[in-house]
Amino acid sequence: MTGGDDASGDLVPPPFQRARDALRAVLDGPSPRPELDLEDMPAPQRLAPYAAALSGSVYRDDDTEVASGRLIVLYDPAGRDGWEGGFRVVAYIRADLEPEFAADELIGSVAWSWLLEALEPAGYTAVSGTITRAVSESFGDKSDEPSATELELRASWSPSESPSGSGSGIDMAGHVAAWCEVMSTTAGLPPAGVTALPDGSGGTGR
Repeated sequence: MTGGDDASGDLVPPPFQRARDALRAVLDGPSPRPELDLEDMPAPQRLAPYAAALSGSVYRDDDTEVASGRLIVLYDPAGRDGWEGGFRVVAYIRADLEPEFAADELIGSVAWSWLLEALEPAGYTAVSGTITRAVSESFGDKSDEPSATELELRASWSPSESPSGSGSGIDMAGHVAAWCEVMSTTAGLPPAGVTALPDGSGGTGR
């Protein structure tokens, strides 16, 4: 897991070590769902004294990637302006939208609600972000190719103690699970454990 001792050789602070161990446990454990592939990735070095990061991709049955994302966990023992505590989580998700959802003018608000609902069990505060919908049209020799719409979600939030009241502190694994859930939902996958009927185009229905 990216992010060891700092440049001065000091030991990693215990709160960040626990967060990093939680990310490693997610990577070493079973995938949250079979369509999802998670990997360790280098974390940005200038955003905070300590950082760790994951990348993820969602695939359909034909191995076509329909969504991808990154999750970065930042830790500064001194905190930062706009943070609530020493941690900040930064998430990015890009997904191909199915035509019926791409045409919905409220898809940005809906996708944002998916994020907030997914984060609720883990506990969060000071959330902010943007959602962009981009349409790609083909012309010339590629004019017979259908238009494609992508959704990009960029968000950050400060993790807080889980509302479950377990007293165990920050549930970093829960924040990873929330990111995975939103990435899968924006890709058009049904909730985990629910089998979807194939739609007419061969994709996954919702």
